[in-house]
Amino acid sequence: MKFLDEAKVFLKSGDGGAGCVSFRREKFIEFGGPDGGNGGRGGDILFEAISNLNTLIDFRYHQHFKADKGDHGRGESRTGASGKTLVIKVPVGTQILAEDKETLLADFTEEGQRFLLLKGGDGGFGNERFKSSTNRAPRKSTPGWPGEEMWAWLRLKLIADVGLVGLPNAGKSTFLSVVSRAKPKIADYPFTTLVPNLGVVYIHDTEFVVADVPGLIEGAHEGVGLGTRFLGHVERCKAILHLIDGTQEDVVGAYKTIRRELELYGQDLAHKPEILALNKCDALTKEMIAQKLKALKKGAGKEVFTLSSLSRLGVTQILDALLKYVSPSLEAMEED
Repeated sequence: MKFLDEAKVFLKSGDGGAGCVSFRREKFIEFGGPDGGNGGRGGDILFEAISNLNTLIDFRYHQHFKADKGDHGRGESRTGASGKTLVIKVPVGTQILAEDKETLLADFTEEGQRFLLLKGGDGGFGNERFKSSTNRAPRKSTPGWPGEEMWAWLRLKLIADVGLVGLPNAGKSTFLSVVSRAKPKIADYPFTTLVPNLGVVYIHDTEFVVADVPGLIEGAHEGVGLGTRFLGHVERCKAILHLIDGTQEDVVGAYKTIRRELELYGQDLAHKPEILALNKCDALTKEMIAQKLKALKKGAGKEVFTLSSLSRLGVTQILDALLKYVSPSLEAMEED
């Protein structure tokens, strides 16, 4: 299934049905009076979040959504049937934005969450509604009120416990493939990952979700390399795992580049708990590892883990560290 995290859709709720002009005509009742019923309400547009979707790909091929119109009124004071509500199912983590792509209309963070976006138009009045003491046989009715319509943007922000960040080719996809059953594309060139990947990690009878976010580059907060869309998938994470490619010369510069993008993007990304790891240590000598660890600790001002996804060096230690942020209750039990 292809991944799509943004889509533009046209939405229109149903128009109300027209009122009816009718008069009661029965044997032995010569002047029965008006009995035209009102039109039915148009259908509403309703969004619902479900858990078995993780992409907006369906909205690439189906972009126009229109709810049913209300039925017209009928004689014998019968009101027309209301239009059926159109329920649009979206993945958990979807946001609905106005056409300006800035005004947030709805944010779905839980399964089963619903949001009524557009109301259907009211039905028109039948001639029975216009009967009065001075007008006993009105021939007037009104059409139904039109429904609401708008263009809207759907934006998906993945619901994950941990977000993997780092420069291109930092080894994020390899790490995800080792700790979970996810099978992201892995190759020895930058920007191998073009869409976010999710993997479920099982450790100590606990599971949590890790999101492999495509490699960020300088200027990502301004949209360079689709950075703003990728950074959006990290917003909901409880912790960040920041991987640094140990085979590059300036590991401190690589760290500061990503940190700068997180700070400039905002949304409190820079304040999320961060686990920092020097990756690809299997390709380094002990002296090189010690040298780069020392520089990175000084530049970042925090503990740095050594990691090699291929040889599984440091994998368990990093997962244990992440688990403290993902499942604080588990940590509290261990301390007791």
